[in-house]
Amino acid sequence: MKNIKSVILAGGYGTRLWPLSRELYPKQFLKYSGRSLFQETMCRCLKVSDIHDIFVVTSEKQKFFVYGQIEELGLDLLKENILLEPVGKNTLPAISFVMREIERRHGGSTVGIFSSDHILDINAMETITGAEKLVDDHLVTFGIVPESPHTGYGYIRLGQVVGVGYKVSEFKEKPNLEDAKRYIAKGYLWNSGIFLFNTELFSTELRIHAPQLWKEFFNSDRGIKDVYHDIPSISVDYGLMEKSNRIAVVRLDHRWIDLGNFDALYDEIDKDEKGNVIYDCDDVLIDSTNNLIYSKACKVVSLIDVHDMVVVDTPDAMLVCPRKSCHKVKDVVISLKDINDERAYLQQTVYRPWGFYTILESSERHKIKKIMVMPERSLSLQMHYHRSEHWIVVKGMAYVQVNGVKKSLKQGESTFIRSGEKHRLSNPCKIPLEIIEVQFGDCVNEDDIVRFDDEYGRV
Repeated sequence: MKNIKSVILAGGYGTRLWPLSRELYPKQFLKYSGRSLFQETMCRCLKVSDIHDIFVVTSEKQKFFVYGQIEELGLDLLKENILLEPVGKNTLPAISFVMREIERRHGGSTVGIFSSDHILDINAMETITGAEKLVDDHLVTFGIVPESPHTGYGYIRLGQVVGVGYKVSEFKEKPNLEDAKRYIAKGYLWNSGIFLFNTELFSTELRIHAPQLWKEFFNSDRGIKDVYHDIPSISVDYGLMEKSNRIAVVRLDHRWIDLGNFDALYDEIDKDEKGNVIYDCDDVLIDSTNNLIYSKACKVVSLIDVHDMVVVDTPDAMLVCPRKSCHKVKDVVISLKDINDERAYLQQTVYRPWGFYTILESSERHKIKKIMVMPERSLSLQMHYHRSEHWIVVKGMAYVQVNGVKKSLKQGESTFIRSGEKHRLSNPCKIPLEIIEVQFGDCVNEDDIVRFDDEYGRV
């Protein structure tokens, strides 16, 4: 019988993989090889937990990715096991939130904490299960046996042996290269960000080392929005693990990658004979080595005398930088957010619970979209104050409601929705519905929408 409850932290925004990853389509949901990192994490958790003992912590904006990708796997995760943070406050509040819920529903439990954007050998789950004997007396973390000096990870110094692990002597922040070499020579481990906690011991240690969080999560009846409004943003390492004297680490001698930036992505993907990673596009490279190149299918990308670079070309954004500087990509996202540029949040293709849309063309006063509605799905009953819309059916059959009047549209037929009219688009058929939507008006951004009824709970 599987005794461990599994928690997947899936609320990150993946800003270091912009423009592939956006706030509304973060890296854990991107599909690199058939399945997303989130889906791979779900499948690993099934090795140690029953499906009803898996919990996901995410955000309101990302919950439909979670629902949809779990549905793709054919799994029936309980909706109440998907916990929504009102706002991201780093890992310690997220873990405290879900540990409280597990303790309230199940009492004392052993809980594994997993990030949704890690690559991990599934055989590591056996080692994680074997560490359960430590959790009554220790907060357990897992250290990866290093393959080489790496400046992008924190390190753990081992203390005395305790059962199947070691007491943690010291945590080290991300080092420079010389310190990383020295740490490896002394047997330090990479800090994986994977944990195994007993709910009761976690609560006890949280009360000692982060009393405000303990009070808000474990000794208060306040609503979760009020709680998150008043608590600090703090990581589990800084807020708890580096302060407690009851920490044990277990070695994981398995393949593990924190897919945090393009340099890590480069290391993960197969390379050609000159060390170049070419993703999706056609390439004509002349005297160029060790580059990561991403563009769209059938597009020729040519580099001449270029080495150790990242070139990422998407329909609405392009990134070019040295691989060694890719940690600065998040600063681009910050700059875009400062000027309220929606390209920090949205891709050309945006996924919704009913399907997706792709922006084909846009200006300040118009936008053209290709909209795909999945079989037997509906958009919300909605209205726009500042724009009108013209819909043309390209494929399938549309069921349209405008100001209470309902009608069907076949391929090639169209309809017009004026600003201020309540309307809904549905696909009653067994095949996807594809339409072209032309928006025009004083405002054509995604803020101009009022929902009156929505089967996905967005009203």
